[in-house]
Amino acid sequence: MSNSSSISHFLLLPLADTRQLQLLHFCLFLGISLAALLGNGLVISAVACAHHLHSPMFFFLLHLALTDLGSILTTVPKAMHNSLWDTRHISYTGCAAQVFLFLFYISAEYSLLTIMCYDRYVSICKPLHYGTLLGSRACAHMAAAAWASGFLNALLQTANTFSLPLCHGNVLGQFFCEMPHILKLSCSKSYLRELECSAAHSQYIFSAPVPWQCPGPVLL
Repeated sequence: MSNSSSISHFLLLPLADTRQLQLLHFCLFLGISLAALLGNGLVISAVACAHHLHSPMFFFLLHLALTDLGSILTTVPKAMHNSLWDTRHISYTGCAAQVFLFLFYISAEYSLLTIMCYDRYVSICKPLHYGTLLGSRACAHMAAAAWASGFLNALLQTANTFSLPLCHGNVLGQFFCEMPHILKLSCSKSYLRELECSAAHSQYIFSAPVPWQCPGPVLL
């Protein structure tokens, strides 16, 4: 059995067996990347240049576009490279960096979406306090907290994942490095607890009741 100290690279999931399909996947990935770059680039440029869009909602939308760009640029270019050059390899360091960056952008995106929900709640339910609760300084602090929480979560998750000994080979069942697939290569059964915690956390996020509710009408 091999362990993580002897693994120098991982093998990603091949998207196709024939050369023609590999080139087709490259073209599809290229089109998706260009569309994402164009769309998010237009959002960022519009919010940054148009003064009438300098509001909390568009400020957070700009940061959301940055997380979308980051997550795409973290995973898609390597898949394009592998499809174009007919390879499956990614280095151990490159895989760790990909896991960290993907978790970083995704975690920050979740936090930003939560903040944007709070922004809509304040604008609808507390319009008179909107300027006070969501001033420029408060928005900057919330955005910084979103990025910081994403960085901390990604750092802890990546360090925990790559500190485990790996003895089930180096073949990943995904076209980019993803934490659940790396945990499946672990020698210990701790990855099962990690998957359960991740599933429970996701279920809590999507099933938890919204704590911000507008006050109902007062009956006199």
